[in-house]
Amino acid sequence: MASDRLRTLARHLKDQKNEVSPVAVTSTYAQSGDSIQYIKRNSLLSPEQVNFYNENGFLVIKKLVSDDKLDRYKQRFETICRGDVKVPGMTVMKDVSIKASEYVKGEKAINKIQELYTDPVLFEYCCLPEILEYVECFTGPNIKAMHSMLINKPPDPGTLTSRHPLHQDLYYFPFRPAEDVVGVWTAMEKIHRANGCLVVIPGSHKGKLLDHAYPDWEMGVNKAYHGIQEFDPNSPRVYLEMEKGDTVFFHPLLIHGSGSNKTKGFRKAISCHYASADCYFIDVKGTNQENVEQEIQEVIHKKYGSGVNVSYQDVWRVRSRLVRGEDIST
Repeated sequence: MASDRLRTLARHLKDQKNEVSPVAVTSTYAQSGDSIQYIKRNSLLSPEQVNFYNENGFLVIKKLVSDDKLDRYKQRFETICRGDVKVPGMTVMKDVSIKASEYVKGEKAINKIQELYTDPVLFEYCCLPEILEYVECFTGPNIKAMHSMLINKPPDPGTLTSRHPLHQDLYYFPFRPAEDVVGVWTAMEKIHRANGCLVVIPGSHKGKLLDHAYPDWEMGVNKAYHGIQEFDPNSPRVYLEMEKGDTVFFHPLLIHGSGSNKTKGFRKAISCHYASADCYFIDVKGTNQENVEQEIQEVIHKKYGSGVNVSYQDVWRVRSRLVRGEDIST
């Protein structure tokens, strides 16, 4: 059974033109007897795609987003970085390796922007019908965009700070159930191992939410780049090498990260997490998510003053935007 699954996964990734060694795609997390189904609607996906996602926790759709749309988002990002456009409410982040430098300007100074809903051009990505048609397969018909960002992974200066440690996105989210949440990540250019492509551990979405913290790396990592603390370092990994416009859909418990950018260029991707509109919020106090809640509260107090009290759940309520169907949450 395990060998059949291995051959199926290797064949699928080969069809997707990902250069993956079959040795790298076995999973210690997936259980062949697991009957959990993660797809809400099957009319768009083939039975093979449904089975692949159920078993592995991710699915790549080739050339889903057109070049002209991605070029439009890239140009908008560049104008924001230059300061030609001011976007109130947008979070702009600098890479840890250059954040203290006053000489790095424009695009070279920015490694990520978040809250794309604050900008009408970039938020178009989160509302694209071609994306939402697939998102509906995972969330059902009533969809909220919960978290959006454009990632501009910089060339690594030799510190390896451009890496993103292996993590699970559900760690950051105070809403459930996990099966009604899906991450969407689109390559804005050719992405490969040299410029820091995504790496995933197939089948890990069938496990539990693990403990996260900042990794003990010599030069540190970027803000909020928490990583899983205890997992098998020999867990087989799949490197998702993607062409411009290729889009991966993945479960929020899927263990994933990205390597350092060893090229001279900036590696760009655009991403949004979606949830069913009837997802509910949870209290993360006393759980392994409490430390990230505390970090977000510290950021809020630093930005707005210690007298400002906003719950972690309200932070996410403010971020969310209905992008399809009806808001049936209470």
